Amino acid sequence: MDEYASSRREFLQRTGFGIGTLALSHLLQAEGLRASTPAGSAVLPRTPHLAPRAKAMILLVQTGAPSQMDLFDPKPELQKRDGRRHSEKVEAFQGGSESNTLMASPFRFARHGACGMDFSEQVPHLASQADELCMVRSMYTENNNHPQGLRMIHTGKIFAGRPSLGSWVCYGLGTMNQNLPAYAVLRSPAGYANGGTALWDSGWLPASYRGTEIQSQGPPFINLHPARELPSGIRRNSLDLLGKLNRERQRFFPDDSRLEARIENYELAARMQLDAEKLLDLSSETQETRRLYGLDDELTADYGSRCLMARRLVESGVRFVQVLTPNATGFMPWDQHKKLKTGIETIAAQTDRPSAALISDLKRRGLLDETIVLWTGEFGRLPISQNNTGRDHNRHAFTLLLAGGGFKPGYVHGATDELGYRAAEDRVSCPDLHATLLQQLGLDHESLAWLHNGRDETLTDAEVSDAGVVTELLA
Repeated sequence: MDEYASSRREFLQRTGFGIGTLALSHLLQAEGLRASTPAGSAVLPRTPHLAPRAKAMILLVQTGAPSQMDLFDPKPELQKRDGRRHSEKVEAFQGGSESNTLMASPFRFARHGACGMDFSEQVPHLASQADELCMVRSMYTENNNHPQGLRMIHTGKIFAGRPSLGSWVCYGLGTMNQNLPAYAVLRSPAGYANGGTALWDSGWLPASYRGTEIQSQGPPFINLHPARELPSGIRRNSLDLLGKLNRERQRFFPDDSRLEARIENYELAARMQLDAEKLLDLSSETQETRRLYGLDDELTADYGSRCLMARRLVESGVRFVQVLTPNATGFMPWDQHKKLKTGIETIAAQTDRPSAALISDLKRRGLLDETIVLWTGEFGRLPISQNNTGRDHNRHAFTLLLAGGGFKPGYVHGATDELGYRAAEDRVSCPDLHATLLQQLGLDHESLAWLHNGRDETLTDAEVSDAGVVTELLA
């Protein structure tokens, strides 16, 4: 061979200071030939980047976009101008708002707690927790359609296929209890919310970080027990054979995270059979606690059961719990394009008491300081009327509530304009919120990354975004 001849690989290695090798490394990973995560269990506890203020998080998802000016953000000027044409043409999403007519809130507001925080009459129980709450009135997002808005608040982007916040948290921290899922999802037994399972998907992170659905009616875990009881010897032999076959297949596909997750889930299921169902049996709770969450009331029992289960899960070491709204009135119960007054009255009556009970119960058990509770929808509503009695979507302003985990209690952050259309002061984006949540859990949003398609992906898209921790929200 000519002394100057070289292979293509040698050429790449010798040129560009090794840049060619980096490109080759990426190609090998893309083809499944290079591992992107250490071997071993995907959910073992991990050391955080920073000193954490919180160990766990509960996300209370208010699907459908609650109206900020009817719940948390009173607007005297909107009340004065009721029925008048708005001087600005707002960004409507659907038909029915062409008249651009301002619509006053049908609800009264009052100040609550020593902090004097404003709440609508429709959320009296949340109002009773005013001195524990950090209210952010200056949230905004990028899209005013429900699927995109829900993906934004859950994954940091409006596009499908990205890991959820819970998946990122469990990737960064692992779990504290190997006998329970790291990431638990408590959805309505009536069905899925808008967005479905994408709201707790792990995207291109390993499948072990995906949320595990837990039922609040019937057996908590789907398919945990066989359909018919088998003799113990046969069942043991079947499980051993299944394990052998899985491991054999894993030899041929060592980097298929779906297979690794399936194996881990079988092993987790075996451990869960020992004590998980007992943990989620709410009959062991005192009558006082059951009443606190509204389990004695048909109106609140559904959501109350799931909020109480959320407390029991974090108390037992689950890292991230996601609780979705009741679906008895539809899969977007806060979405009032018509009959806003009765719509809010219906869903607020189902969710207000249990939401407040969760915060109160965590505090009295000494868990609130180390648990973040986030109550949020995907965006807000417009100050103008739609179909005469409703409000259309509004991506420019919404309000959310935070409690515990080192967030500043009894504090209202930011403000919208005089009619509630735009976040005007101390604006907070969804990536800003995510960066702040991660920090409180001990994770640096710029360092929590996963190499995907040759790029270090993060929850906040840190390489190109200006997302940052909102220190004003922190105690």
